[in-house]
Amino acid sequence: MIDAILDKAESGLDLSVDEGVLLLKQTDVDVIEKIRQSSDRLRQKQAGETVTYVINRNINYTNICEQHCSFCAFRRDESDEGSYWLDWSQILEKATDAVRRGATEICMQGGLNPTAKVQESSLKYYQKLVETIKSEFPELHIHAFSPQEVQFIAREDRSTIAEVIVGLRDAGVDSMPGTAAEVLDNQVRKILCPEKIDAETWIEIVQTTHQQGIPTTSTMLSGHIETSEQQIQHLEKLRSIQKSAQQLGLTGITEFILLPFVGKEAPKPLRRRVGHDQPILADALLLTAVARIFLGNWIPNHQPSWVKLGLAGAVEALRWGCNDIGGTLMEEHITTMAGAIGGTCMEVETLQTAIRSLDRPYAQRDTLYRLLVCA
Repeated sequence: MIDAILDKAESGLDLSVDEGVLLLKQTDVDVIEKIRQSSDRLRQKQAGETVTYVINRNINYTNICEQHCSFCAFRRDESDEGSYWLDWSQILEKATDAVRRGATEICMQGGLNPTAKVQESSLKYYQKLVETIKSEFPELHIHAFSPQEVQFIAREDRSTIAEVIVGLRDAGVDSMPGTAAEVLDNQVRKILCPEKIDAETWIEIVQTTHQQGIPTTSTMLSGHIETSEQQIQHLEKLRSIQKSAQQLGLTGITEFILLPFVGKEAPKPLRRRVGHDQPILADALLLTAVARIFLGNWIPNHQPSWVKLGLAGAVEALRWGCNDIGGTLMEEHITTMAGAIGGTCMEVETLQTAIRSLDRPYAQRDTLYRLLVCA
C-alpha cells in the first residue's frame, strides 16, 4: 500500500488526504526511509539539486500585542517590562545595516498594537513602516505583514480586506508571509490561538492577496496538539489555494515552511498538554517529507526552520524533501523568546558550509526564488 502511494506521487499524481494521513502514521523505520527517499527524489525532480538561501533581515517592529496566543512568549502589554516599539529611525537603521550586509529582503512582522496609528489610521502606520525603508532603499524586497495583521488593520480602520491589501501593495509591500496559519483547523485554533482569525478568514485573506498580484509564502505550526489528520487537511487547504491561484495565472504561494512547535516559555497548561519543549526532530522530518510528497507538484520550494530545528536539524531536512535553507534573518525575536535554541542570525558562509556538507551546490536567491549568485 505504501509503495503504491509513493509510486503514485512519483508519477506526478496528487495524493488524497487519506493517503497523506497513512504516510504520516508510519512508524517502521524501513518504511519511513522509503518515504524519505521518495521525497528526496521528488525534491530533485521538482526543484533540482541546488540548495538556495536568501540574505534577509527580520524586523519585529513591536512586541506590544492585544492578543494572548497560548504558545506566544513574545507578546507584551504596553505597560509590561520588556515591551518595545521601534521608531522610524530605528527601523531605518536596521534596514541600512541589512543593506550593508548584502540583504535583498526585509521581513517585517510584529504584535497587534492598537495605538500604532498615523493620523488615526492603522493602515497609514503600516504604510509608513514600508515607505520608511522603500524611500531609502527602493530595491529592497519588502516581505511583510501576516494575514492576521491585515485583518487587524481592516478592523481598526473599518476597511475591507481588499482595501488594506491594495494600500499595503501601493506603499511597497512586495510579498506577504503566510504566517498566523498555525494549523488551519478551527478546533485546534480555539485552543491554541482563540483570538486569532479563523481558518476561513486566513484563507480568504491569502486568496485576496494573490488576486491583488502579491505572492505569499505558506507555513504550518506543527507538533503541539494537532493530529495527523489535521496536519494533512492543512496541507490540502494550501494545495487548494495554490491550485486556485495558478488557474488565474498568478504566482500564489512561493514556498512552504514547516515551523515545529517550541514551547519552553509557553504557559504551563499548554506545555503539559504538548509534553515537550523543543521540536521532536524525527516527527518534523517525517512531516517535512510528506509535505513534499503532498504539495510538491504545486509548491516546489520547501524550507526548514533553522531557528526552530537548529542548523544541524535544518541540514538534515534537506535530505527529507527541502530544497532551500532559508535566510540569514540577522535578528529574530518571536521564536527565540519562545525558547528556541537555533539562534537569531546565520552568516552566509555558515549556510554555505552546511550545504556543502551534503555535496550539493548552493545559490543565493531573491524572495521569489530567482537565482542571484551560484556556487
